[in-house]
Amino acid sequence: MVNIKKYFIEKSINKVAIDEYLAKHFYRAGYAGVDIQRTPLGSRVIIYAERPAIIIGRRGAIIKQLAQIFEKHFGLENPQITVTNVENPELNARIMAFRLAMALERGYHFRRAAFAALRRIMAAGALGAEIVISGKLTSERARYEKIRAGRVYKVGQQVATMVDRAVAHALLKPGIYGVEVTIVKPVKPVDQIVFKAPPAMEEQQAQQESGGANS
Repeated sequence: MVNIKKYFIEKSINKVAIDEYLAKHFYRAGYAGVDIQRTPLGSRVIIYAERPAIIIGRRGAIIKQLAQIFEKHFGLENPQITVTNVENPELNARIMAFRLAMALERGYHFRRAAFAALRRIMAAGALGAEIVISGKLTSERARYEKIRAGRVYKVGQQVATMVDRAVAHALLKPGIYGVEVTIVKPVKPVDQIVFKAPPAMEEQQAQQESGGANS
């Protein structure tokens, strides 16, 4: 039992290390996440990104380099890499956090960039969203700015099933800015209560009359 636990812990730690490596090197490609599956032929690595062409590289050159890195440094056996596109990037917290961080690095005002990202998220159908930017925003003293729209869950089962959260960092002259994006996906909440409309008065009268006639 101990060996089984150790195996899954090491497997999870290795996946986190690969995820952090990809996020560090391919955030400009809109990196969204990675899924690693073990097959009889080796390891299948599925990378999700907004712009897969950047990760694939010219004639698959970057993919070949990644395969060597995964095998040599992360211990994956015969890694077969697939890069797939993200269907709705505006509902992916990591993509939106990287977008906002890059906008800050390009010189956009933090408040303007945050409101623009929030509008895109809500326009994509999110039930709610929250963006927090921290750092030396307006003075030498660090502080944070928070904007929110819709319904944002902090605790409960909804956090595990509906909420997507990501953190990114932007390097600017005043220092490092932290960007935290939380998105509530358009899924029916567990705690949603639906009230049925009361029946029409005519239907109630008809039922009463029919009941009186039968009696």
